[in-house]
Amino acid sequence: MTNSGIGRRELFQWGAAAAAGILVSKLEAAEAPTPGFRAPLPQPQNPRTALAMPTRNLGRTGHLVGIFSLGGQASIEKPNNEAIAIPLIERALDLGVNYIDTSARYGGEGRWSERHLGPVMKRRRNEVFLASKTHDRTRDGSLRHLDISLKLLETDHLDLWQLHNMQTLEDVEKVCAKGGALEAFLKAREQGLVRYLGITGHADPDVLMEGIRRFPFDTVLMAFNAADPQHLSFRKLLALAVEKEMGIIGMKVPARSRLLTTFQPPPLDQQTAPLKLVPGTLSMQEAMRYVLSFPFSTVIIGCDTLAQLQENVAIARNFLPFNETQLARIEAKAKPVAEQSLTFRRK
Repeated sequence: MTNSGIGRRELFQWGAAAAAGILVSKLEAAEAPTPGFRAPLPQPQNPRTALAMPTRNLGRTGHLVGIFSLGGQASIEKPNNEAIAIPLIERALDLGVNYIDTSARYGGEGRWSERHLGPVMKRRRNEVFLASKTHDRTRDGSLRHLDISLKLLETDHLDLWQLHNMQTLEDVEKVCAKGGALEAFLKAREQGLVRYLGITGHADPDVLMEGIRRFPFDTVLMAFNAADPQHLSFRKLLALAVEKEMGIIGMKVPARSRLLTTFQPPPLDQQTAPLKLVPGTLSMQEAMRYVLSFPFSTVIIGCDTLAQLQENVAIARNFLPFNETQLARIEAKAKPVAEQSLTFRRK
């Protein structure tokens, strides 16, 4: 059983319900995530999504999101990579992707991820549920981040604005304090600059759970993959998010490819770090199917090439959830590479 009183079987059953569309019918009538909020614009709509892949409800937002979404790292955040990044973003929308995640931190000081997304958003903004983040914990710093994000993304609003990588309880205290980032979130939502508010993190489920208890976030973005049971499992966070009917987004699904059989680390005698990297043990299909067998609304995955993008869309299109026996088998396969697949978790 998890700390919230919900066990693996219940999480699996919720995942099966999400895959079958049962949770959608329960939530799709919701119009406002928190009291007093009115979405300023209709939901974005990519007409290709419903035919391209299964969709699930993004929590209380009412947005039907494709189960595979595009992450703003990998090729999209590389400096001066317009020739690869922009066609990849265009192709993602053509293939039915209707959710894109980025951040003020992706691409370093140049904020290349947002910069590369901007030219596409300028023309196709109404097709995408667009999410970005602030890593600043203060009101004024976060508002400055948002102003630059909107300019680089060439839009007048975000669909989702998120607290980036909440790692410690001190982070929670800072954003909730007077002059903290939550004041910026409330102001931006009141002004119609953002529609929904979220929290994200990789390191510690207790930190995100405390944040969710302090403020009624609409979404949570959490790191989750087939190695999850081996160290500091996020399943209790997943259970809490389900109970609160949040939009639940998964990341680190292939652990920056370190879970995958295609991962080619340097020879052991050339590695100097304490962690010795070895080839992964799962296929991309196994990695994605594992996470989507739990009650995630969608998973965000960065892509280096069009071939990777097309593979991920195909996996989503043909998705079938694993049963409990299959989940256990995938976890056993991932166990030998768990350490290198969970480096983002608190030790």
